[in-house]
Amino acid sequence: MDYKTTFWTDFTIAENCCADAIKETAQRCFNEWKTNIEYLTEFIMVLNHKSWYWNEKNDEYMELYSNLYHKYDNLAIKYIQKNMRKEDLNYYFQTLD
Repeated sequence: MDYKTTFWTDFTIAENCCADAIKETAQRCFNEWKTNIEYLTEFIMVLNHKSWYWNEKNDEYMELYSNLYHKYDNLAIKYIQKNMRKEDLNYYFQTLD
């Protein structure tokens, strides 16, 4: 998968530190990029891909990324519905489908 952002690398760097660094990275990514539909969508996608990446390798990280995915997916949908266009919500769902 070719990403437009550095989110995958950002989380990989955070993984070398600790779970709190991963959580802080997720919060920072959401806060900084929630207004850009392509980056917001990719951020959610990376959380999902990281969850699958860590499946059967590291249960703590797999569960953490899964929880972050569900949390930020819900926040993203609410943000898009309230602040963006219908086309942006369509893009979000079609890309993540």
